[in-house]
Amino acid sequence: MRQKLMEGKSQQAAAAASGMSERSVRTWRKGPLPSEKKVRRRKSTRPDPFAGVWEQEIEPLLRADVEGILAAPTILEWLDERHPGSFGRSHLRTLQRRMRDWRALNGPDREVYFEQEHPPGREAQMDFTHCGELGVTIGGEPFEHLMFQFVLSHSGWRYAEVAFGETFSALVSGLQGALWELGGVPEVVRTDNLSAATHELKDSRGRTFNERYRAILDHYGLRATRTNPRSSHENGVAEQGHRRLKDSIAQALVLRGSSDFESVEQYTKFVRNIVDRRNRLVREKVATEHTHLRALPPAPVPEYVSYRSRVRKWSTIRVNSRTYSVPSRLIGVEVDVRLYTDHVDVYYKGHLVESMERIRGKGEARIDYRHIIGSLVRKPGAFARYRFREQMYPSHTFRLAYDAMRGWKGERADVDYVRILHLAATTMECEVERALKRLLASSVRFDYAVVKRLSAPASPEIPAVELSGEVDLGVYDRLLAGGAR
Repeated sequence: MRQKLMEGKSQQAAAAASGMSERSVRTWRKGPLPSEKKVRRRKSTRPDPFAGVWEQEIEPLLRADVEGILAAPTILEWLDERHPGSFGRSHLRTLQRRMRDWRALNGPDREVYFEQEHPPGREAQMDFTHCGELGVTIGGEPFEHLMFQFVLSHSGWRYAEVAFGETFSALVSGLQGALWELGGVPEVVRTDNLSAATHELKDSRGRTFNERYRAILDHYGLRATRTNPRSSHENGVAEQGHRRLKDSIAQALVLRGSSDFESVEQYTKFVRNIVDRRNRLVREKVATEHTHLRALPPAPVPEYVSYRSRVRKWSTIRVNSRTYSVPSRLIGVEVDVRLYTDHVDVYYKGHLVESMERIRGKGEARIDYRHIIGSLVRKPGAFARYRFREQMYPSHTFRLAYDAMRGWKGERADVDYVRILHLAATTMECEVERALKRLLASSVRFDYAVVKRLSAPASPEIPAVELSGEVDLGVYDRLLAGGAR
C-alpha cells in the first residue's frame, strides 16, 4: 500500500493492489500499521523453573567453562542428580535458551572464521576422506576405501580418485591425475598434515614436508601450504568438497537402485561420471581460470615408490613394513620393488618376475602358496607351525576341506592338505576346488587320492587310423623322372 502511494497512485488503486478496503487504507495511512501496534513481551508469563539454582549453581559452571564445552543436556542430568524429581526433559529447551542468552551477554569470546577470496589459478586443495558410510559393496562384499579429491578453490573444479590408504603413491597418483586432466598447474596446493607428505620433527614436535613430496612439488613448480593441527576448517574447500561429493554419490546410489558393483573399475567409472557432471556446472569459471594456470612439465613422475630388498630364506621380501612372498628361485638375490597404489611389481635385473596386489589396511603379509608349495610338499610337517599358515587357504572351501580332514585324520590331515595344495598349484585350482565342494556336499570322508581322482582331467581319446592297401612309392619315382629338383 505504501509503495503504491509513494508511486503517486490513488487510495483506490493502492487499496486494490494491496487487497484491502479504501477505509483501511485511510486508517493505516494516518496511523501506525498493525505490526507497529504490537507490544513486545519483556517478562515471562510462566514461573522460571531455574530461579533457585541459576545464580548459585549453573552460573558458576558456565563461568568456569571458558571453552564453551558444556551442553544443556549434561547440565540437566547434573541438576537431576542434585535435585531429584525437580528437573526433567520438559525443561531442556528452556535451559538451552537461558544458556544461549547468558553466553551471548557474559560468555567468552568465540573463535572467528574469516571468509576468504580465492583468485583464479592461485590455489587448489586436496585431501583424503573415508567412504564407509556410503555402504558400497563389490560382488556383495563390503568395499572399504577412501576417496582422494583435488578441488580448485576459485572455480570449484574437482578431480576424484578411489584410494585404499593415505599412502605416498596414492597421493602422487591423485595429484598427477588431477593436474594432467586439468591441463595446467595452479600456484599453490594446500593439504592438511598428511603423513604421506609430512614427517614429524624431532626437536619441535611439529611437522614439515618430507623430501619425496618436495621433489614432486619441485617437478611441477608448486608451492605448498598446510593447515594447523586439528584445524580442518583451514582446508575448508576440500572438506566441503568431500561432503558434497559423498552426498552426490549417496543420492546417485539411490537412483541406481543398488550400491553393489561387479568390480572396482565399474564403481570407479560410476564416481567419475558423477564428478564429470558436477564439473560441467562450473565449466565457464574453469575456462576463466585456465588462463591463469601455468604449463605442465614435459612428463609426469613415476607413480610408484622404489625399494631394493633381498629375498630371504623364507622366500619373502619386506616392503614398507609388509611381507610379500616371491618365487623361491629368487632366494638370496636382491630384487627391485615398485610399490604402486594398488599393486606391487618385483624386478630382477630389469625383468618383471612377479606382480601382486598390494596389502591394504592392517594386513601384515601376502603369501602366495604357489611360491613355496614345492618345498612344503617335501616337508609337510612344517605346515603345522608355519607363521603364515592362515595365508595357505586359497578360498573358504579349502579351509573347510582342511577342517573336515582334521576332524577324522588328526595331524595326518596336514600331509593330505599340503598334497592337495600342490595339486592345485600344478594343475587347475578351480578344478580342485570344484572337487572339494562336491566331496564336502556329499559328507563322505576323503583324502588326497580321492581329490586327485575327481579333479584329474579326462585322458583324451586317441583315434585309431587305418590305412587301406599298400603305399605305392612308384608315384614318387615318376615325379623324379619328370625332372623335379
